[in-house]
Amino acid sequence: MLKKIVLPADTYVVINKTILNDQDRKILTMLYQPIIGSISTNLYFSLWSNLDRSELVSTEYNHHHLMSNMQLNLDEIIEAREKLEGIGLLKVFFREDSINHYIYQLYSPVSSYEFFNNPILNTAFYSSVGKAEYEKTLSYFSVPKINLKDYEEITCSFHEIFSSCALTPLENNNNIRRLNKLGLDFVPKIDLNNVFSLIPEEMLNQRGITKEMREFLYKLSFIYNLDDEAMISLIRNSINERHTIDKKLLRDNCRKYYSFEHSGKLPSLVFRNQPEYLRKPVGDISKRAKLIYTFETTSPYDFLTFKNNNVKPTKTDVSILEMLLLDFNLNPGVVNVLLDYVLRINDNKLTKNFIEVIASQWKRSNVETVEEAMKIAEKEYKNKKKTPEKTTKKIIEKTPDWFNKDFEVKEMTPEEVKAFEERLKNIK
Repeated sequence: MLKKIVLPADTYVVINKTILNDQDRKILTMLYQPIIGSISTNLYFSLWSNLDRSELVSTEYNHHHLMSNMQLNLDEIIEAREKLEGIGLLKVFFREDSINHYIYQLYSPVSSYEFFNNPILNTAFYSSVGKAEYEKTLSYFSVPKINLKDYEEITCSFHEIFSSCALTPLENNNNIRRLNKLGLDFVPKIDLNNVFSLIPEEMLNQRGITKEMREFLYKLSFIYNLDDEAMISLIRNSINERHTIDKKLLRDNCRKYYSFEHSGKLPSLVFRNQPEYLRKPVGDISKRAKLIYTFETTSPYDFLTFKNNNVKPTKTDVSILEMLLLDFNLNPGVVNVLLDYVLRINDNKLTKNFIEVIASQWKRSNVETVEEAMKIAEKEYKNKKKTPEKTTKKIIEKTPDWFNKDFEVKEMTPEEVKAFEERLKNIK
């Protein structure tokens, strides 16, 4: 980042690179403000208000105008501006002259869905507001689920309403206004250029460092809270005979380092459960609904502990959890279904290669909810049973109970409800 000294007389023009609406105001105030602070949020709104009636571009102002309107000194304004830049809401361009000129480009905040699915923003927000306020805000942005089981879709398609006509070929126009988001452009904790500069080239073939590997290193630095010095040491100890970074070895080394530095504790990633907005509405007390509730409200670590008869998962098991959550970016509830499925059909063994194949397929199928995971597992199991085994050895597979779709929906007695709730307390 190139720092420039800003003077009150320096001018600026605001350019709107997106489409801003009232929902953006709510997201900025309720989600972004706890992270960047009220001054940065007010600066964003002030720049927004500088736009002309078309909301495309502003007239030219000087920075004294901002100082007067916001009743802040210039240092406070620049600090607030930099927070907007860092979180992906503002781009800044500079032209030097006798009076310097700036262009401020405004971008939309991410949607609430993207915000709560972004591990950086989500974690920063949670750390800022605490558990109670986090859950309250999450509930506010959650979409209520409506059961459409007894409904039939009767939506008309385009061709049913509109007749065809001869179309004149037209050129695409890329200058039309559209929604633009910068996303989160970050280098969490570490400077990889600095890291690689301190590792001899004869030790590490740096030409083989791909964009994917860089992203992997950034993710590890975030999950395990690593700085440059720690990352250099960990990479040095994770280089193979081909002078490249062994991803598996590096992940293991990061886990050991984190465990040592935090008295044996694991990173919080494996303790997260299914996001609230991706859960099934409560109320159904059928056997299947109870299983869904268990998958949704239990973290993968606790679920695996429960499956192991309350024995904590091994380091190998934890590495599999991290792979599913970090590399495949599967939701915690989906991971639980996958674990249950594999354990039941694979003789209670978690085989990494086997799990990777299933996880890859589920990721390609965009499986996000527990119900979607259960349905795709059921489908895979049925297809598997149709394929004849080319082996003389008879393998007995234990089918998950939830594969049977014809559960009888019966209300539980008060005693059964109480017993079920006690069981859930023990596995959370």
